[in-house]
Amino acid sequence: MDGQLWPGGPLYEGDPITGDTLALASFVRQAGVRRACDIGCGSGLLLLLLCQAYPALEAVGVDLRPEAAEQCRENLRRNGLADRCRVCAADFRQAPLDPESFDLVVSNPPYFPAGGGGPSPDPQRARMRQETATLAQLCTGAARLLRRGGAFCLVHRTQRLAQVLSALSAAGLEPKRLRLMAHSPGAAPGLFLCESRRGGRPGLELEPVLFQIGPDGRETAEYRRICHWDHE
Repeated sequence: MDGQLWPGGPLYEGDPITGDTLALASFVRQAGVRRACDIGCGSGLLLLLLCQAYPALEAVGVDLRPEAAEQCRENLRRNGLADRCRVCAADFRQAPLDPESFDLVVSNPPYFPAGGGGPSPDPQRARMRQETATLAQLCTGAARLLRRGGAFCLVHRTQRLAQVLSALSAAGLEPKRLRLMAHSPGAAPGLFLCESRRGGRPGLELEPVLFQIGPDGRETAEYRRICHWDHE
């Protein structure tokens, strides 16, 4: 497929394509969104998927890893999106981004606190697995970037659900939608998807669990759609 995500789909090279990022892209539902920011954009997979879903979207990707940011720029260029998207190789806490200027912020952050999740001899992989900013700093950063009513969507491990919800509320982001992800109906959910709103009213909608594998032992139709496997 010469780097295509699926036949006729965006061109992509770089960080591994993971189900959590694909699920996060599918989870975003923002009618009329015009400006988005991806905190920890990596090689730009989520940006590509969002730009395809929202043809008028202008977006900014931020990543601490210079090599990932450069690969993200290349992926955007190859897909004709360089005029709609820009990339900052920076810590999002110091990135030159205007406050309250985005309708949507997304993030698939490292899942483990610094020093957690098992060490990796590869420094780049370690930075992908372990936080360089706390959950509180991530949520505060997202809230700072969002206009009032704007949405922050992220994916994370269920073991840290309580911490995430607490950090969101403390940052002025009201959790509005929550969806658990599980490998199969007999397995405990391992990940969750959450949408919060800056200045939103209380009220959390719990959506049906997203299963990768169904009772028949095959990938569910929804998960196949999310992964774009039916294009193959």
